[in-house]
Amino acid sequence: MRQKAIYPGTFDPFTNGHLDVLERALNIFEEVIVVIAANSHKQSLFSSEERLAMIREVIFDYSTVSVEMLHDGLLADYARQVGARAIVRGVRQVKDFEYEFQMSLLNRQLYPEVTTVFLMPNVKYTYVASSIIKEVALLGGDVRKFVHPCVLEMLHQKRDEQNYK
Repeated sequence: MRQKAIYPGTFDPFTNGHLDVLERALNIFEEVIVVIAANSHKQSLFSSEERLAMIREVIFDYSTVSVEMLHDGLLADYARQVGARAIVRGVRQVKDFEYEFQMSLLNRQLYPEVTTVFLMPNVKYTYVASSIIKEVALLGGDVRKFVHPCVLEMLHQKRDEQNYK
């Protein structure tokens, strides 16, 4: 049986930090499904469809990675449905870990066969957060070393759209 993991997040936008965690997960698991999760607490810059297209372009050369949408329901139920044995979470700082640890315990109660694996990104991405990347890009800052070229292009399009409104 192939060892399968899911890597959930809002990915608004998908950064090089996210890609770094994904590549680390691929060193452990044979297959990883990137799961774009809806988060009612966050205001998204990109639509679900835009994020799906963005990530698919970034991971185009990764044959053992796929991208899916989680529209409704619990992540633990989705993990069970696809046969994932692990949930991958990137952790940059202690604040991230506190929240992720709590979610890990809850997911374990909902689906005891799943294990949450915490992965730290390369140190050069420890301060990179999607929210910061969005803000800097929309204010005209240079974020090209933090995102894939297709993501950069999409950020520029959003910036241009907002400037014309």
